[in-house]
Amino acid sequence: MGAKITIEGRTAIIKGVRKLYGANVKATDLRGGAALVMAALSTKGESKVENIEYILRGYDSFEDKIRGINGNIQKQID
Repeated sequence: MGAKITIEGRTAIIKGVRKLYGANVKATDLRGGAALVMAALSTKGESKVENIEYILRGYDSFEDKIRGINGNIQKQID
């Protein structure tokens, strides 16, 4: 998405950028996946979040909540 992230041991150092861009990303847990969706909502362009099973299991009516804040979200399960 464009942010500059470096890892030092168990610490992630994140330097923000003026604009995030759409990207294909992968959720590896519940809260991280939800954070990826929220970040994707602020990007320029389209993002695809894989492994959404974590999010769907952990948050009731997640898509409706995103639409409730005028987020454009589509669920595709292959």
